[in-house]
Amino acid sequence: MSSSFEQSHVEFRHRPTYAEVCLNSLRSNLRAIQAFVGDAKVMAVIKANGYGHGFEQVAKTLEAAGVHSFGVAYIEEAIELRKLGITHPILVFGGLLKEQLDLYIENDVQVTASSVTKMEQIEEAAARLGRRAKVQLKIDTGLERIGVHYYTAPTLFDAALKSQHCEVVGVYSHFADVRREDLSTTKLQLERFLESLRYFEERATAPFLRHIAASGGLMALPESQLDMVRPGLSLYGVYPSAGLDSLLKLNPVLSLKSQVVYFKVVQKGAGVSYGHTWVAPEDTRVVTIPLGYGDGYLRRLSGNSEVLIRGQRSPIVGAICMDQLMVNVGQGVAYNGDEVVLFGQQGTEQITVEEVARASGLSPYEILVTLNQRIPRVFVGN
Repeated sequence: MSSSFEQSHVEFRHRPTYAEVCLNSLRSNLRAIQAFVGDAKVMAVIKANGYGHGFEQVAKTLEAAGVHSFGVAYIEEAIELRKLGITHPILVFGGLLKEQLDLYIENDVQVTASSVTKMEQIEEAAARLGRRAKVQLKIDTGLERIGVHYYTAPTLFDAALKSQHCEVVGVYSHFADVRREDLSTTKLQLERFLESLRYFEERATAPFLRHIAASGGLMALPESQLDMVRPGLSLYGVYPSAGLDSLLKLNPVLSLKSQVVYFKVVQKGAGVSYGHTWVAPEDTRVVTIPLGYGDGYLRRLSGNSEVLIRGQRSPIVGAICMDQLMVNVGQGVAYNGDEVVLFGQQGTEQITVEEVARASGLSPYEILVTLNQRIPRVFVGN
């Protein structure tokens, strides 16, 4: 087997459930975002296995397509990118322990300095290794996660300015709430960030990147695009909140598909699946799909979501099992081997990740990253 594409197809032959990842759509979304933000650079966020799409293929596709840099959550993800041959800049967003700092510096990975203490630890590690560490300063403007508070940011800026072994390549923050219908909190955070930056801008001797906007911010509040944006969910063709689809046209990258593996007629009054939470109101045709919460298709979708079979919507009935779920096709037709789309397009019908998220009461982020490695990824558009 000479490629991930071939490996995926070998895996798919052994299991009818798979996630189809369209790399052409990924490239198209990157181009759309680049055009939308103009001169701002694009950092592609590919943490959590590329939002469930496949770390290696996503990273290599985006690097070849001209993305500026990558953002990940943990140093382990950054090291994996380096092992894959990715040479673009990589920023790790997450908090760190000083024991990890050698890994950052040795692998040329940008470190998030989120406090004066962290900045001093980075300086000490770089001096000990005889290397220069690339650092991005994190300012907390209202998320209360990591980062020095905006009103005490000068203390972090001073620590960075006196560093002899660190190169500050960026200063960033993160929005806590981006909703198009109410951007008051978002605008307040942007104001806090820009105000705190003035201190550093007046004293810095080298250029650096300013960034605060992820997918929602770059669309809903264009003035937040600054020098760089950090799209994650939008790269994969999914909108983080309602009302953004009118601002930027994106194409879903991942479709979740399976096949019918069993067909039966359930008699009126018979219960289906564990607990008999659904009882057939009449004699009806029910098919079984080899996918369940053990794959990350959440049990909470039981009884309130649909799938596509033969271009028609059909409801999931009964409790979703660890490895299987049942679908009521009514008096319709379905055969073993028929394609089933859990999200994606079939004929003229489409089920989006956003729709599945609403049915589950969760966010689109959770729907994508919950799909685990038991589901093979099949890459198209290489």
